[in-house]
Amino acid sequence: MRFLYFYLMGSDHERIAEVAPHHAAYWRDLRLSEYLGGPFADRSGGLITFESGSPEEAQRLTDADPFVREGLLRRSWTDEWLVG
Repeated sequence: MRFLYFYLMGSDHERIAEVAPHHAAYWRDLRLSEYLGGPFADRSGGLITFESGSPEEAQRLTDADPFVREGLLRRSWTDEWLVG
């Protein structure tokens, strides 16, 4: 199953800059199949796509994102993506 994780950053730019390397390392170190992701050019948020065995597993992965754990996102969602 392929999933999309879309997120929009909050307003604490200083804290976001501190946590961003941890966020990037978290996703890189998971070594997920078909991972592709990165920030928007204006750094207002980002988009990540990846393979996961279930919606629950995908949600657990996104819930453990350092940006989520630190409360730095204005909005985010994870959903199955039917790429055709």
